[in-house]
Amino acid sequence: MAAAAVLALSACAPQAPEEAATGTPTAGDDTLTIATTTDVVNYNPLIGNSRSDYWMTNLMYPHLLSIGDDGSKSAELATDWGYVNDTTGYYEIRDDMTWSDGTPITAKDVAYTMNAVKRDKPSGTFYGQMANFESATAVSDTRVEITLTQPDSSIVEEIGFWGNVVPQHVFEPAGSVAEFPNDGSNGGWVSAGPFVMDSVQVGQSYTLERTESYPLVEGGTPLPAKIVYRVFPDVNTEILALQSGEVDVIANSLPPAQVKQLQGTEGIEVAEITGLGYSHMTYNMTNPDLAKVEVRQALAHAADYEAIRNVVLQGQAVSTGSSPLMPVLSKYYDDSITEYEFDPDMSRDLMEKAGYTADANGMFPVSFRLIYSLQDPVTSQWAQLVKDSAAEAGITIELQGTERNTYLAMTNEGDFDIYAGNFAIMDDPVTNFSLSYLPDGAINYTYVDDPELNALIAKASQTFDEDEKISIMRDAAKIVHDNVYDNIMYTQNLYVAYSSDWTGFVSKPSELLSIVNPISVASAYKVSD
Repeated sequence: MAAAAVLALSACAPQAPEEAATGTPTAGDDTLTIATTTDVVNYNPLIGNSRSDYWMTNLMYPHLLSIGDDGSKSAELATDWGYVNDTTGYYEIRDDMTWSDGTPITAKDVAYTMNAVKRDKPSGTFYGQMANFESATAVSDTRVEITLTQPDSSIVEEIGFWGNVVPQHVFEPAGSVAEFPNDGSNGGWVSAGPFVMDSVQVGQSYTLERTESYPLVEGGTPLPAKIVYRVFPDVNTEILALQSGEVDVIANSLPPAQVKQLQGTEGIEVAEITGLGYSHMTYNMTNPDLAKVEVRQALAHAADYEAIRNVVLQGQAVSTGSSPLMPVLSKYYDDSITEYEFDPDMSRDLMEKAGYTADANGMFPVSFRLIYSLQDPVTSQWAQLVKDSAAEAGITIELQGTERNTYLAMTNEGDFDIYAGNFAIMDDPVTNFSLSYLPDGAINYTYVDDPELNALIAKASQTFDEDEKISIMRDAAKIVHDNVYDNIMYTQNLYVAYSSDWTGFVSKPSELLSIVNPISVASAYKVSD
């Protein structure tokens, strides 16, 4: 009955928001229904990992900084930020935001959050970026200063963007922030975003109610009265639900094959979203075969990247030159680093150089298990192409597609030979390299530990001169490329679909933000008939 009530609520025709004298829409009674393909795993934003976790907790827990299409940072909770000196950073924060229980947000919440993450080490990107963080201090109600263990020219902007701020008065009594489920069982949720979680039906829906005050949007109040996230088994059923009017927005990006179809569908709008991430394969170097650089190079030359981009992506992706410095990061991009050539014969030569001999059928005595998420239709398609083209080179790849949360768990446990997937936002090269290629990096799925690469990343981290930093990072990217510590396959702009009955969305880069970021969702309103 509860599920039916949610369906009825999302399908009814709500009133359009009233308009102020200036013609600006004001808060109404509308429910914005958003489709997703996964349940929430963690309601605690400090340990959340899946997209659904991020989308929903982002509506409750603010970030200090937001981001632009080129990776540049902009104000959110923070109004000013920077460095006092090489080992001291600062943030000035707004004085007009409160938690939904009426408690003001102050610098103490910010300092508490950072110190608790450093102390308790929750899994996730936030903690992964705090290697050089020592402590945070609220020097006033609106100013936080952070002390670093060594100079770090990226950390202020990166933890300001990636880290949510949580309420000290809720999280501190619960103990470790790495273990606190924040599942509402302690009296409900407390939010400083535009919405607060109200009810949950696992496997079906998540309902968030409007908060009374959200000064980051015009008028200071979110326009929709409710946000309902509905869970669907796959993107195809999401699209059917959008076409039938069951949902108003699809949160995840569209498969390339569906973009043109939906662009021509009456009643549906398709928005292009700047991509700040990339799709890639990493090779687990704890596997003795994959520890050999010739084997990784053989695999790199056994993938047909152009076919993947043209057939699977239908031309909606571009090469990065097999480099983690993407073209969208124009200051850092180095076009002298070129894409791995698809050449099965070269792959065979490299396998023989590595000491392997093919059998009578032309196959080498190795087999690698490639994992991917079944909820990712694009990767699901190109994984098959990778398997087929590797077979041309005599290399056997076994595909293992799993439900997304299982896939994430397997990834974190290193339970794979080849990881196939994508990162939604890779905005700062130094931070990205630190997370991806340093021995203790949170997303070092290759398990690389290269002293020369480590030294370059450390040097770049302590370099505040931009030109010098760019030069260092280009050298680091060449090491990654030549040793195939990461196989970057493409970057793409993304497309998301929503009902033309709604407008007012504010696009942010990447699938993580897209048009389901807090400012966008709070600014959306139903078009008047």
